[in-house]
Amino acid sequence: MPDLYQELIKLADSEMYPLHMPGHKRNLESTPMKGAFRCDITEIDGFDNLHDESGIILDAENRANELYGSDKTYFLVNGSTSGVLSAVSAALNEGETILAARGSHKSFYNAVYLRHLKVKYLPYYIDSVYGIPDSYSLEDVVPNITDDIRAVFITSPTYEGKCSDIEKIAKACHERNIPLIVDAAHGAHLGFVGAKTYSDEEYGCLPKNAIQMGADIVIHSVHKTLPSMTQTALLHVQGNLIDRGRLKRFLRIYQTSSPSYVLMSSIDLCIKEMRENGNKYVDRLLELRNRIQNDTRKCRFLKVLGKSAIDDASKVVIYVVNGTMTGQSLYDILREEYNLQLEMAGDKYALAIISGWDTDEGINRLISAVLEIDARLARESDNKFNDDKLNTTLETDENDTCSRVEYALPQVAVSLGEAWDSDTEIVCLVNAEGRVSAEFINLYPPGIPLIAPGEVFSGKIIHEIRHYLDQGMNVQGLADICTDDRNQGMEYRKGFICVRQK
Repeated sequence: MPDLYQELIKLADSEMYPLHMPGHKRNLESTPMKGAFRCDITEIDGFDNLHDESGIILDAENRANELYGSDKTYFLVNGSTSGVLSAVSAALNEGETILAARGSHKSFYNAVYLRHLKVKYLPYYIDSVYGIPDSYSLEDVVPNITDDIRAVFITSPTYEGKCSDIEKIAKACHERNIPLIVDAAHGAHLGFVGAKTYSDEEYGCLPKNAIQMGADIVIHSVHKTLPSMTQTALLHVQGNLIDRGRLKRFLRIYQTSSPSYVLMSSIDLCIKEMRENGNKYVDRLLELRNRIQNDTRKCRFLKVLGKSAIDDASKVVIYVVNGTMTGQSLYDILREEYNLQLEMAGDKYALAIISGWDTDEGINRLISAVLEIDARLARESDNKFNDDKLNTTLETDENDTCSRVEYALPQVAVSLGEAWDSDTEIVCLVNAEGRVSAEFINLYPPGIPLIAPGEVFSGKIIHEIRHYLDQGMNVQGLADICTDDRNQGMEYRKGFICVRQK
């Protein structure tokens, strides 16, 4: 078996173009860190200590803090996962209740389990046409802030680039003396300003970041859209609702005691780059995004969603009009036939992530591929949909007149912790209706649960999971069932880990 390094070199030498994280895009011109091994040291004299910073690391954190404008910024070398775990743990005492978006990352649920928290969910809204999880307004959140809520947790921007009204939500939280935690793992690039101007139909700027809008704790994965190494992140804190000493204690718990200086120096170099060239980054990102938008505008069967549907210009959502193919099929074709590795596939769309360090060659390849696939779909069309219907659909999408629908959440039978700690058994898919899950079932990426421990499998949820499996999507949390009958279908070869019935 080849080792990891050999496989990485093999990938780097191939023609596969990365339309996914991390933001440096393997573009060696975006970073001076070509000889990472030369920088790989431990806490020797003169190089400070991440868990008790007072010298060179503290200075680096302060530079990040000045760039983003919070009260205090911490380096994270265990990714945004460690930031979410630390933030939730510091904001609440054991057993307290947090109000959260259902589409939260699995690290949030791990924090809930570890701190024995109770969760009250915000309604989970889905765009009725595109199938994309929606963002939150003040009106979505405030009615759900009951007297028992001790903190609010929201993901903004979402994986697909939707941004919630953090400014108004933060103000409402502060009026009730509770902190707002924002998982902005995908938003490290937000808040920076470019110099160029664009037409009203084009992306002209990036949204503000959650720090500027008043959130108490904000977690950024700098590697997702900026030129920093995978696993690097930042945690920002401001205001007086979060105890700094308590937060630092949990950062020490959830982060490695042997932090990588390669990763920390990568963060520092990224901050330096954004301090010096952040405006150029924004201009470049918007230029590339608008090029994709404009050059694919006449496509009839594939549609790159514009700013009326997607707030964050770094997220290129390619929607399949009228179900002419699945999102997974589009994702597979782009990878297998065009050597374009996208970030993920949804039911009706595929998602590419671009950054200010993408190359013209890579973006032009994406545009050409979208145009070619759209032309192929046009040729293959058997007139099932006439041109009038297609044009009407596209016009509706452009004007963003689509509504959102509330996704019905599963019934909760027992707490997450009780289910996770219970005796379990594997139940095949066809027999699981009415059973209580003892494990998360996630679509990955992005790692958002379809069902969580303690929740009841309904026929609808089981049908949805089987649908994703049939499409070849990556469903995590299932168990393999041993069977000698190779003719058995997926519903008998895969099972759910359920709470054992007494």
